[in-house]
Parts: sequence; C-alpha cells; structure tokens
Amino acid sequence: MGQDSYLGDYQEVDTESCTYESKQEDDIYTKDGTVDYLKNPANKKKTGTWNACGFILGTECCERLAFYGMSSNLVRYFKYQLNEHSATASRNISTWAGTCYLTPLIGAFMADTYLGRYWTIATFSIIYAIGTGMLTISASVPGLKPTCYEKDVCSATNAQITLCFTSLYLVALGTGGIKPCVSSYGADQFDSHDEVEEKQKSSFFNWYYFVVNVGALVAFSVVVWIQDNLGWGWGFSVPTVAMVIAIVSFFSGTKLFRNQIPGGSPLTSICQVVVASYRKKKIQLPSDSSLLYETSDSGFSCLESCKIEHTLDFVFLDKAAVATTSDHTNGSIDRWKLCSVSQVEELKAILRLLPIWATGIMYSTIFAQVNNLFLLQGSTLDTRIGLSSFEIPPASLGMCFTLSVVFWVPVYDLVIVKVARRVTGQPNGLTQLQRIGAGFFISIFSMVCAGVLEFIRLNIVARKNYYELEQIPMSILWQVPQYLLIGCADVFTFIGQLEFFYGQAPDSMRSLCSALHLTITALGNYTSALLVTIVMFITTHDGNPGWITDNLNYGHLDYYFWLLAGLGVVNLGAFMVLARRHMYRKPVAGVC
Repeated sequence: MGQDSYLGDYQEVDTESCTYESKQEDDIYTKDGTVDYLKNPANKKKTGTWNACGFILGTECCERLAFYGMSSNLVRYFKYQLNEHSATASRNISTWAGTCYLTPLIGAFMADTYLGRYWTIATFSIIYAIGTGMLTISASVPGLKPTCYEKDVCSATNAQITLCFTSLYLVALGTGGIKPCVSSYGADQFDSHDEVEEKQKSSFFNWYYFVVNVGALVAFSVVVWIQDNLGWGWGFSVPTVAMVIAIVSFFSGTKLFRNQIPGGSPLTSICQVVVASYRKKKIQLPSDSSLLYETSDSGFSCLESCKIEHTLDFVFLDKAAVATTSDHTNGSIDRWKLCSVSQVEELKAILRLLPIWATGIMYSTIFAQVNNLFLLQGSTLDTRIGLSSFEIPPASLGMCFTLSVVFWVPVYDLVIVKVARRVTGQPNGLTQLQRIGAGFFISIFSMVCAGVLEFIRLNIVARKNYYELEQIPMSILWQVPQYLLIGCADVFTFIGQLEFFYGQAPDSMRSLCSALHLTITALGNYTSALLVTIVMFITTHDGNPGWITDNLNYGHLDYYFWLLAGLGVVNLGAFMVLARRHMYRKPVAGVC
C-alpha cells in the first residue's frame, strides 16, 4: 500500500495502520507540481473508484482498438504486402507479438522504481502513438509503401521492410509501458481497506476485460474491413487516431486519479534477499521463527509493503532474516546483509507464482493462433456470405472471439459466480486457480475444432482436386466455433490470471507481477514461433512440403492443431497438480 499521492486532493497514509490521515491545506503540492491526495476524508469520494476508472477504461478501450487494429490482420500484411512465405509471416507475427508482451518488464520496472504508474502510462502512450503514426506513413506514402501490381500481389524493398518493422517495434516498446500498469492502476483506484470498494475491485477486472474486447470488436470489424477494402494506409490510420484519443482520455482524468508513489526497485529487494541468504548459508536457522528479524510495526512503512506472515517453504531464504553482529554498517542495518521476514516472504511469493506462470505459456501458444494460423486457414475458405457478393475479411472472424468474450464476461459476473458460490462456498464462486484451469480445459476444444475443420477441408481438396484454388467452396463461417470456444476460454483464463497475479503479488511488486503475467503471452508467442520452426524443420525432410506450406492445400495444418491440442492436455494435467499444491499469500492481520 503505502503513502499514496493522488493527482487530485490531498491525503496521506498512517504508516502504523495504513489508514487515512488528513492534512492541512497548505503544503499540498509535490515537487513536480501535482497535487497530493485528499484534503480531508470527506473528499475521498471525489477521487478514485468508478469516477476515475471511467477514464482508465476509456484509455484501455482505445489502446486495445489500436493494438488489435494493427495485429489482427498483420500476418496477411506480411504475406501479401511484404511478400513473405506463410511460415515466415507466422514467425514474424509471433515474434513481434511476443515482444509486445515482453517489453512490459521495462514498463513495470520504470513504474515501480522511478515514474509511478501514472507517468509511465502517459510517457509510453506517446511513444506508442509515434509508432502507429510511422506505421501509417510506411503503408500510405508513395516510395515508402510496398509496390503492388494487383490486389495482394506486392513487393517491398529492404528499406520499406525496415521502416515497417521499426514502426512495429516502437509500438511494442510503447505498449510495454501501458500493459503492466493499466489494470493495476485501475485496481489502485479502489481502497483495499474499504469493504465497499474492495468488492468493486473484483468487478473492475471483469469490466476491464470487457472494454478491452469492445475495442477489439471495433478493430476486428471496422478496421479490418477498411484494411481489406480501402487500403492499408487508411486501415493503419485508425489505430493512430485511436491512440490520440486514448492519450486525451487519460489526461482528462488526471485530477480524479489515486496514485501510489513508486517505492523503489522491487528487483533490488529481491537481490538483497538472495545475496543476504547466500552470505549466511552456513548459519543455523533458529527453531523459533519469531526470532527472525522483522521491522517493528511502528517503523514499518506501508509504502514498502504490508507485513507478510512467515511461511515454511523455501526456508533457505529465511537465513537472510537471521540477525548477526555483522549486519550493521556505520550504525545502521546493511540491507544486503539483513532483510526483514516480509522482504523474504515477498521473494517467496514471487517464487510460488512461477509454476502457475509456467503453465500459462502453453495456453498462450494456443491463443496465439487467433491472429496467426486461424487467419491463414480462413484465407483458404469461401469468404462470401450466401449468394451475395459481400465478403468477410478472414481477420473479421475475430469478431466472433470478441463477441464470445463480451457475452461471457457479464454472464460469468452475474450468473456463474452466483451459482458457483452456492456449490463451492467461495465468495467469488470459483477460486482464481479454478477459473484459470477451466479456461485451459475449454481452449483444448478450440484446437480440436480447428483440427477437425482443417481435416475436412483437406479431404475436400483431395477429392475435388482443389489444390490450386486459393479459396475452396467451403464457408469461412465453419471457423466460428473455434473462435467462440477460445473467447470463452479467455474469459476464464485471462481474467483469472489477471486477478491471481495482482492478488498474490507483494504490494510493492504489483506492476512487476502484472508484467510477469504478460510475459506468459510473450513466451507463448515465442513458443509458437519456435514450434513452427521445429515442425517445419522436421516435416520438410526428404523433399516433403511440410505441415505449414505456402499453399496450405499441400500441407497438413490439421496435424499442427492436433499437436497443440495434445500439448494443451499435458499442460492441463501439470496445472492441476501444481494448483493443488499452491499456497495463497496472507498478510499479517492488523498490520496492513
């Protein structure tokens, strides 16, 4: 928790009990000119809660519109505008998407250590907008955009390709400052010590994901249609405008936001525990854990974290909290020699998250196919609706994913939670890990559907000798079930992970743990790219075309989907074992 500084009115936190304490109206400004907290407790209602979250959700909606407006159809841009092979386009989109979810480590570090979440979001949003602007230029200005001889028959110079990828990776850097901070920043607007606001926080995560997918819905429908029918220059300009609106929305809520002052680098605290425990590796641990060093209640700063109860796992780290006569330097405690129990427990909490974190990678690999091989599969199907001339862009099938999410979020929040609450007795219906596991289970059936569809499609190709047809006479609407299933799975898994990593994170490391959550998606995309590389290496021996060919009619994409489904089953089994062993973090009662 800590001494939070709002950019609205003024209030500070009592370091002994983490309760609010009002200040006088003078000296209410911080060094950078922003206004601190509430002037009195009565004004608390004017800041935070849903009043502030409206601007945060609006910002996130526009940012997601911008992101999906670029990423949802990007594999087709690589293949048809930059003239890349199917496997190369698949690897490039996976690598870029993975980087977009890896850069949040940078943003989280900046937020927790130097800038705070408010200024991190503000700064990186501007970088993001510059990247989208450059991408628009690379797709619209003659000489900078690829040369097209007819529809979807283009070529690009090395300079044009370089400009395109420079723009995209600038976007990846910009999104790295937004992704780990926005959800945590929204949760920060609710006081964990206020019973009413604490209940609202749980709903915030659901509605946060709801607006994410509203933005995605517009991207999958309107933006993709513009890209396929009006041109890529116009199609990329919409994300640019969306990012400008996102920035305006964010700054508009400045006076309503509750901001936590950055409490120092969480990585430093982690390193201190590792170094101190290593230095004392030969020291015997006391039989009574109460003899371990802990900061006194009166000296415990809420800015750093809440006190955390001592646990009995990873006991070798407890040696960092064993006090010795050599722990003081110049009359003060050397933190590289002696750490508090709570500091040690923070590292333990991170280590406990890692097994659950690792099981999310395979789910993200499965999910990565939505904007990847699902699109290439859809490009081989008949995109016309009935007998009309209207065609659905393959990327627009992503609307089915989004509509599934938009449907299941309120159903989960208003129906499933109430029913599950009666069965399980849990306040939230399902525990966070139960919710994640349910999503893993459902995602497997998405891959099964995709594999069955591809198996049927290839049989039609073989029977009718459609090998050279770009689109066979089989409706693209047969892809709808696989999109609906992955959308339903994501409502369970993504939101469950979001709440899990926020709730189980030490208070001083929430941006870092939000970034850790996002690295699941990064590694899932990298795993997807690696898996494609391995599969192509193995299946192209002896002159074979391989599973993922440039002309998918000669390949076996169905085998790849079966492979992902099988890996998903193995991953679910591992998750169930690890989830049963996981211990939830508990702060010391009355201290935070």
